[in-house]
Amino acid sequence: MLKLIILMLCFFTTLIQADNSQSKQPVVLAPGYGPLTFEAPEAGTYSQPVYGEATDGKVINSTGVTQNLYDLMGDKVVLLSFIYATCNDVNGCPLSTAVFHKIKRRLSKAGLKDDLRLITLSFNPKHDTPDVMADYAKSLETKQTDWRFLTTQSQKELQPILAGYNQSIQQEYDDNGLSTGTFSHTLRVYLIDTNKKIRKIYSVGFLHPDILINDVKTLTLE
Repeated sequence: MLKLIILMLCFFTTLIQADNSQSKQPVVLAPGYGPLTFEAPEAGTYSQPVYGEATDGKVINSTGVTQNLYDLMGDKVVLLSFIYATCNDVNGCPLSTAVFHKIKRRLSKAGLKDDLRLITLSFNPKHDTPDVMADYAKSLETKQTDWRFLTTQSQKELQPILAGYNQSIQQEYDDNGLSTGTFSHTLRVYLIDTNKKIRKIYSVGFLHPDILINDVKTLTLE
């Protein structure tokens, strides 16, 4: 619970900003933060189409070792998320991390501890160095889980990966043309099977641990 509270820090920041604004519009949390409001189909009772090939690329893990993204695919089902560590949009990067954290806590009970690998890949290599990603991982207590935290050497290595997954991002600038350190992006999480095929792409509205766990189970039953 403590670690989930850490993940919600940006949420409280957003609430404070909203409270200080004239509109005082409430923040509506994405479904992934709460209980599922409908009954998900039982694992194995449905099929999942192939959306294309997963994309390879050069990445760096949180210990500073360079490897291919494909090195982390093929032996397990993979859930891949693109984030940047300083994201303050509660329904953006923190959502995917919170959902992965919930899945992490349920892997043993779901019988998926040996079948699933979680991958969090930064799209801000300038800030999110291997050390930063290691600290990010440490706050989530991932030692007993196959959850990898990756970055790239530079935007040059990153761009082909983003293009391959059709993951668009755009750095934001202030009125003086200086980077604000934030990115405009659409949150997407990818379900990848052991044949390195993309089987599902989750958006904010369907990024929920119950749905993802059932989808992973369904792939393991094929």
